[in-house]
Amino acid sequence: MAKQIVKTATASDEEKIVAVVLLAFSTDPAARWTWPDPEQYLRHFPSFVKALGGKAYAHQSAYCVDGYAGAALWLAPGVDPGGDTVMDLMQRTAPEPVLKDVLAVVEQMSGYHPQEPHWYLPFIAVDPPQQGKGYGAALMEHALIPCDRDRTLAYLESSNPQNIPLYERHGFELLGEIQVGRSPPIFPMLRKPR
Repeated sequence: MAKQIVKTATASDEEKIVAVVLLAFSTDPAARWTWPDPEQYLRHFPSFVKALGGKAYAHQSAYCVDGYAGAALWLAPGVDPGGDTVMDLMQRTAPEPVLKDVLAVVEQMSGYHPQEPHWYLPFIAVDPPQQGKGYGAALMEHALIPCDRDRTLAYLESSNPQNIPLYERHGFELLGEIQVGRSPPIFPMLRKPR
């Protein structure tokens, strides 16, 4: 498999990156539990991606690979992931039957975030027809270079158990499992610098 070239994305790449994330998360257990209706998912999930990961562009920590076959939005240490904006969006857009559990899941997720400086990965995504070609690994390897160089933790929540092996191959360790009511499980993971 050829080495993948990862480039730093800018705000002008945002719509294309959001499209990749939207496609990749269309079968994600947590995303589709939150917005089970396809029309609601297509309408609200892009706003969720922008609210949670949008600050990555301004901090040069948004990445894409091979013409947007894959993308990752990382938040550097000290960058606020916009919890209030995300909570407001959830309260406005999540269907009533899941809203209470969604809010409880988000609250539990905040308890796993490290207190010390860390890189946070809200989204890593590969366009479904491009999966299995090494794009996710290339994006992960690229983003972990500054974590190791600067001796900084990296943190993520896996919303799909199928992705856990990829994260473990890159040094992430499972911290626990978050599950409330009928929610699918969320898996917080932490990586110590190497």
